This record gives sequence, C-alpha cells and structure tokens, in this order.
Amino acid sequence: MSSDTTRATETTDSAAFWENHYAGIDPQWGTRPNAVLAEVVTALAPAPGVGGGRALDLGCGHGGDALWLASLGWDVTAVDVSATALERVTAGADAAGLTDRVHPSRRDLARSFPDGAYELVTASYFHTPVEIPRDQVLRRAAEAVVPGGLLVLVEHASLAPWSWRDGHEDVTFPSPDDVLASLRLGDGWRTERCHAPERTATGPGGETATVTDNVIAVRRVHQG
Repeated sequence: MSSDTTRATETTDSAAFWENHYAGIDPQWGTRPNAVLAEVVTALAPAPGVGGGRALDLGCGHGGDALWLASLGWDVTAVDVSATALERVTAGADAAGLTDRVHPSRRDLARSFPDGAYELVTASYFHTPVEIPRDQVLRRAAEAVVPGGLLVLVEHASLAPWSWRDGHEDVTFPSPDDVLASLRLGDGWRTERCHAPERTATGPGGETATVTDNVIAVRRVHQG
C-alpha cells in the first residue's frame, strides 16, 4: 500500500480540527460503507471493469467507502487531512487483505488535490466547520473524472442529533439543484441523480433519527 503524505506535512486549521475529531471517536465508527453511496454506485457503476478501475474517495474518514469500493475491485485513492483517520484506513485495508487496492493520501484539499484521472470520484458528507473553498474543491473533483466516469456526492441536507454541528442554529443546507449548479459542469455531463431522499440513520451510540441527504450523481459523457 502506498501512502502520500507529502502535501499535508504542516498543520492547517482543517488538519487540527479533524485530527482532534477522529482522535476522540470510536475507531469502528464509519468503517462500513455509506448506504446511500453504496446504492448509487451499485446502480450506476456496479463494476470497475477489466483490470480494475480507478476511484478517488475525498474526505474518506475511517475508510468505510474506500474499503468497500476496494472489495469490489476498484483501485482506490483514499484522501483525508487526518493522520489518525488514515492510520485506521491502513489498518482496515490490512485486516481485509486490500492493501494492494487502497492508497491513503493525507492532504488538505483546500491546498492541494490528488493527481490523476478516475473512473469514479466520490465525496460523502464533505462538510467542515473550517472555511475552505468547498465549491472549488468539488469542481476540481469533477475535472478529475474521465469520459464515461461518474462523480457521486452524498451530502447532509439536515442535521442528525449526534452531528458535530448540532446546536448551530445558523446552519443551512443548499438544495440538490443548488449543489449541482455550483459544479458549473456545462456540456458533456449527464445527470443521473439529483434529489434529497430521507433515510433512517444510526449514530455512534446506536441511536437512530430520520435525516435527509442531498444525492448528486453525474456522468461525464465526453470531454468538455
């Protein structure tokens, strides 16, 4: 397993926040794939293709999505700003026998973005209390998708009681159409999903709540 740590060697505000966050939560939290992402990928990108496809997981956390994708045969670059999170991704990949298909990359996406092009780019709950050029990062994510490839964004559209943002009354969420518009995709893309379904979510203590997600999946149909 390769590990790219060269772009996040200095402590940024994002690194400090997320390192503190992951250091304080159960290492098993977030080690299963996001159910919404899994449904979308299964429906729209069910197989990585002959020889494996390239996937990029932005804000991978403990690696639930990255490890699941790797188990399907994807070659996954798993990006997070937290060293602790990526150490747990590495341990999870080792335990699952997936070290050859999971490549942790520690970086602050506000400052640098992974090189390369990918058949699948995902970002599940890419939210942060630290001010970053989020729209710019997601536009760069779209640029990394090859023709025929898929960009999948699963985002909070409501707060769960256990959210690190719960209690912040000024939190507002864009609509799925707003998120899609912010990508500024132009011609050459087909919208596969753009909606805000409800689901029952389970928190780190086993508690449940009804939450809403924005789900955006777009496929690049030609270079443009």
